[in-house]
Formats: sequence, C-alpha cells, structure tokens
Amino acid sequence: MLRPDPNMSHENPVIRQLDEAAINRIAAGEVVERPASAVKELVENALDAGARRIEITLAEGGKSLIRVKDDGCGIPAEALPLALARHATSKIDGSDLLNIHTFGFRGEALPSLGAVGRLRITTRVAGATAAEIAVSGSRMGEVRPAALSGGTVVELRDLFFATPARLKFLRTDRAETQAVTDIVKRLAMAEPYVGFVLRDVSGGGEGRVTFRADPESGDMFDALHGRLAAVLGREFAENALRIDAEREGLHMTGYAALPTYSRGAAVAQFLFVNGRPVRDKLLTGALRAAYMDVLSRDRHPAAALFIDCDPMLVDVNVHPAKSEVRFRDPGLARGLVVSGLRHALAEAGHRASTTVAGATLGAMRPEPAPAGRVYQMDRPSGPARAMAYLGQGPACPDPGVGGVVQDREPDGFDGFAAPSARYEPAAPGPAPELEGHPLGAARAQVHENYIVAQTERGMVIVDQHAAHERLVYEKLKAQTAARGVPAQALLIPEIVELSAGDCARLTEAAGELGALGLTVEPFGGSAVAVRETPAILGEVDARALILDILDELTDGDDSTTLRARIDAILSRMACHGSVRSGRRMRIEEMNALLREMEATPMSGQCNHGRPTYVELKLADIERLFGRT
Repeated sequence: MLRPDPNMSHENPVIRQLDEAAINRIAAGEVVERPASAVKELVENALDAGARRIEITLAEGGKSLIRVKDDGCGIPAEALPLALARHATSKIDGSDLLNIHTFGFRGEALPSLGAVGRLRITTRVAGATAAEIAVSGSRMGEVRPAALSGGTVVELRDLFFATPARLKFLRTDRAETQAVTDIVKRLAMAEPYVGFVLRDVSGGGEGRVTFRADPESGDMFDALHGRLAAVLGREFAENALRIDAEREGLHMTGYAALPTYSRGAAVAQFLFVNGRPVRDKLLTGALRAAYMDVLSRDRHPAAALFIDCDPMLVDVNVHPAKSEVRFRDPGLARGLVVSGLRHALAEAGHRASTTVAGATLGAMRPEPAPAGRVYQMDRPSGPARAMAYLGQGPACPDPGVGGVVQDREPDGFDGFAAPSARYEPAAPGPAPELEGHPLGAARAQVHENYIVAQTERGMVIVDQHAAHERLVYEKLKAQTAARGVPAQALLIPEIVELSAGDCARLTEAAGELGALGLTVEPFGGSAVAVRETPAILGEVDARALILDILDELTDGDDSTTLRARIDAILSRMACHGSVRSGRRMRIEEMNALLREMEATPMSGQCNHGRPTYVELKLADIERLFGRT
C-alpha cells in the first residue's frame, strides 16, 4: 500500500475472461479452506439428501483421502455431469434466495472440490443402476456403470494437488484431523436422529473409529439430550438446563450448563440457526451477557442452543462458508437468547454442578484396600442405629449427681487442641424434618465458615460467606430493579466530542442508558452532554465510560458495560454486608440460611461463579470407606 510503484503497470490493463478451471480454483479458495471445509460441504450434501447414516473416512488429516458415504436418495446417472457444473443445484430454483430450507444452495462445493483435488462420485437412486463419474483438476471423465447398493459415496483424494501452494498453509495431520472432528461433532449435534461414524485410515486397513454417534430416538429434547451426552460427555448432559423459549417468531431450544459447570475458554459453545452451525458474534455476545451475573470474566459458559425461525427472517447468504448469518431483527434474537437463558438459570434455583461433588470426592483418597475379602456387616435398621448411638455416646452429666461425671475415663482427644468444629444439642422433641428440604437440616459448623447439613440422601457442606453473599446480592438487585437506579446530576455537564456515527449510535441507546442512571443528550454537532451518572458509582470518568459503552455498541449493537459496573458495586456491597468467615452461627441461623438458599434463584454459585455448597451422596461417602 505504501510502495511507490502501483499494483499494475502503467500501460492500460487488459480485461480477460478467465477459463473455467481458473474460475473453479478461485471459487475453491472461498469454499474449501482446509480438509474440514470439504468434509462440511460433503456431509451437508448427505444430510440434504435425507441420509440417516453417514460414514466419514480420513487419511492424513484429509489431505490424501476424504470419503463420505451416505444412504440418501442418490443422484440420477444422467444428472452427474450437471452436478459437477458450477451453480447447478437441486435445492433452489433461483427465484428466492431468502426462503432457503437446506444446508447447501449455491451449487459450488462439488465443482470446487473437483478443481483442487481428484474427485470421484459413486451413486445409486432407488430402482436404477449405480453409476460413477470422476473429475481431476477440473477435467471431467465419462459417466460409467458402478456397483453400489444405494445412496452416494463421494471420494476426494490428494486435496490441493492442483494448487500445491495451498498445501503449505495446512497444519499438521493431527490438527487437521481435530478440525474435521469438530465439524462432524457440530453437525451431529444438529441432527440427533442421524448416525455418524468418523474413521481414520491413515495407517492403512480398516483404520480406527475416532467418533461414533448412533441415531437417537424419542422426542426432540430426549434425542438432543442423548446426542449431547454422546458428543460433549455425560457431565455436560447431567449439568445442563433444558432451554425452550419463544419470542415473535423466533424459537430457541437446547441445553445450557449450570454456571458452576463453566470452562476456561469458549470451547463448549455451540450455536445453530435453522439447524445450521454458525459462529456469530451477536449470538456469542448474547450468551456471554446471559451469564454475566453468575460468572467471572475468566470463565465461559457451556451451551448448545438452536434458534429456529422462518427462513425469511434470517439471511444465510452472507459468508462464503455460510458460517455467519444476519437476522432481520438482531435485537430480537439477542433478547431471546439473554432472556431465555436467564429465565432457565433462575428456575434452576440453588442447583449446582455435580462436577463440584465429583472433584471433592476425587480429592479424598481412601487408603488402599487390604487383599482378600473384607467382612461387611449389613446396614442396621433405623431404630437399631438409634439404640446403638445411645449406648455409644460420650458420657453425659448425671443430673442426680450434681451434673458431674464421676471417675471419668480419659478420652482419645486428651492432649490435643480443641477441634475447630461445633454443634448444638438437639432441642427436645422430633429432629428437624428433612423431607421437602433439598439442602437438609444443619448439624454442625466447621472452622466457623462451613455449615454441615444432613439431607435425605447424604450431606451438604455450605460455604456460609459465599452463600449469604449471593443472597444479599440478589436482594440488592431486586431492590434496584424495583426502585430504579438513582442518578446524581453533574454540577457541570461533561461534553464529549464524538464522530457523527458514534453520536447517532449513542443517542439511539439513550433511553436504555437513562434507565440505568446515565443521562446523555445531544449537544450540537457530533457532541453529547453527560448530565447525570449513576449515584452508586460515585465519582466516575464520564468520557471513559461513554467510550467503553460505544465500543460495545459498535461491536455488538448492545452494551453491558454500565449494567456490569452497577452490578459490580452491588456485588461488593453484598460482600461487605454478608456473614463473615469466622463468625459462629446458631443452629437456627444456619437452618434459616439453608431455607433462604432453597428459595433464592442462582444461589448455587457465588457472585464470581464459584459453588456455594457441595453435596455428597451417601452412596459416594460409603464408597470412600469401602462399605459398598
């Protein structure tokens, strides 16, 4: 750009019509970026053909071999040459490029692959004989008879042999194989009723199956839950919340993980629009905003979300690989994601991830079991245990002897410091009822910070400070929402000079900002005047705040900066106003805290996304002691 010589010669440039082979290779540069791109196009073709089982075979990361076999409807023999022509497709008639119901529609994938590799298509439709055609570097062969029971087999060898310079930009075989696996998993999540098999034959022979997902059955949510368990793992499925929300023609379904099941990077976020996997900044930002109040900045939510709508409401023809979409009403789509996820998180109440208990149990290493069979006594009945406990309890003062125990035998704790744990004797009458209370009844306080509670099926350990901090935070938020965010007027309004576009963008959002206590008004030209700021923020750099908000508005048509700052202040207030670590609590206070946690949304994690309690099942505890 800064070179003194121009890109073209000083002589008048000559406009030429490129030949078909060059055109296909240029198109392939847009559609086929790497082996994973080729797999994506071929698997989507198989899904469009109605396939119920798809097998993908790779060698050397897809560089030397990609084979996709399906049981779809097949291609008529006479249509094979046309299938390899550019912009020839059976999926649209060209009259309406918005009403698209299939994965593919441009008719570019097969000719592009044939331009940069050695492509062979073998296919058979019902009631006809099989046929095959081959194309190498855009040179097409004749249609010939073949042997195939049904469906289609597309085999691509020596990818980029016609454009060897592209090979230099590919990564290692392992990295390319991982990219293919990621693509296949995304498509498998979108089609739970279709079976997928991914096989690596780099070493020759039958190779090894690196991924398998059998067809699911049942209703849509059951099938999706089973497929997500197969693709993302059982832990995600066990800790995921069912999502089902609808707004003005947009319908969102899927599963989103609890905040305590978060990840260190955005590697478990899968978004689909009308069944098509997409990587969309708008939707990713909305997902992040939905979890903003329950996750710290260095943690990322895990979710698989599917948005379905009339094809006329979304444009999928905005990216060569169709990996991005554009909604007719972006604000509607963003609002659906944010509100739908927040509603599901609120309904989850105090629930926390099971992986927290798993990590706790993993940290408890039982001693190696002795060789041979260990005699295990059967579990006694409840009344028998009560009688045994009564006889095994420590000596108690005898009221008839002045409250002094005579001839006390030394116990095993003599000579040790007093344990850092406390409990209160049970009051006369029945024990606290456990039924209907998921967090059980408090039994003790350990180290003046952890509440130990007994539940019907095990025990719960609660971090009293983290739990109470969340409860106070939710109360402060509710009060702020009910009364509004108080604003403080600036003695001298601060004038901020902006570009014309930024000024218009900020003015459009002035109403939403005003509800949060930030009053912004036009001040002539492209300047704005900041007249009020949220009182809870105290002294604030209005110009820096405005610029941060504009950055978010420019990037995602919405800003969470101001809301995040206000919530951060409320979080700090909650931290200072909650029960401190080291405070001794009475049994009534501990039980009251447990009951309030059960009634408060999102009380299973603190303001930073850490768990507020750990639940240990009785069966897991018994396993630690070898009692199973």
